[in-house]
Amino acid sequence: MQTFYSNGKLLITGEYVVLDGALSLALPTKFGQSLIVESINDQKLVWNSFDEKEEVWFKDTFSIGKIASVFSNPQNDVSKRIVQILNAVKTLNPDYLNTISGQKVSTHLTFPRNWGLGTSSTLINNIAQWADVNAFQLLEKTFGGSGYDIACAQNNFTLTYQLQKGLPIVTKVDFNPDFKNQLYFVYLNKKQNSRDGIASYKLNKGNINSAISEINDITNKIIEVSTLSNFEALITQHETIISKIIKIKPIKDLLFNDFKGSIKSLGAWGGDFILVTSEENPTAYFKNQGYNTIIPYLEMVL
Repeated sequence: MQTFYSNGKLLITGEYVVLDGALSLALPTKFGQSLIVESINDQKLVWNSFDEKEEVWFKDTFSIGKIASVFSNPQNDVSKRIVQILNAVKTLNPDYLNTISGQKVSTHLTFPRNWGLGTSSTLINNIAQWADVNAFQLLEKTFGGSGYDIACAQNNFTLTYQLQKGLPIVTKVDFNPDFKNQLYFVYLNKKQNSRDGIASYKLNKGNINSAISEINDITNKIIEVSTLSNFEALITQHETIISKIIKIKPIKDLLFNDFKGSIKSLGAWGGDFILVTSEENPTAYFKNQGYNTIIPYLEMVL
């Protein structure tokens, strides 16, 4: 039996522009996903996916054949995606699944699938470990994206992520603000499709060289920031820059304009988690607005 594990992810700075080389700050989360592989006698790939409650949310069986390159007809979109991933793995490692015996695979999430913490990226990184291939290359052949989520999946520390000439540069940073007890993550009650957000960004971004320079500066300043007020000013500035690029109002203006603290979108705007600053616990405020998932920084971040 083999077991693999990958961390979830949150992108604190550089959403969208990370795709074009902006320096971004990313946080691996305490939530993640494991993948367990066991050999079985039947020459099949038996797949079961479990949610955070250990309930099966997906299952299928794939015929791998002697050369493991032909799969059964997928039943649904998840099956199709798994077939795509496994066939992409075969292009990176032709020896993958070249075995007479079959395999039983089970995946186990420790967070709800709709949270947007990396259901796909943790799966990609786990399969890459299993198949002994480069996870960044596998991501490129399947879901696409910048790859910051793979960096979070692989590392247990806060990091900066930057694409330089298309190659990922991952750097460990010391981000441990004194005001971390005043930082919270609030779930917006819907999962945002990152691929749709990326497509829209690429279509509308225009010339963003100056914006990237500003985001780089903000990222460096956030890493070093020592006061909550300065941190709030920086994330508000960041929201303004990204808002102009993607032509969407900041989430605070749209939904929480009476909130006393600062709010920043994380990743594709309009869903998943937001970062909230508050001198007092903001749980009552957000629950009153219909948002019941409020996670303190120390409970979310590794």
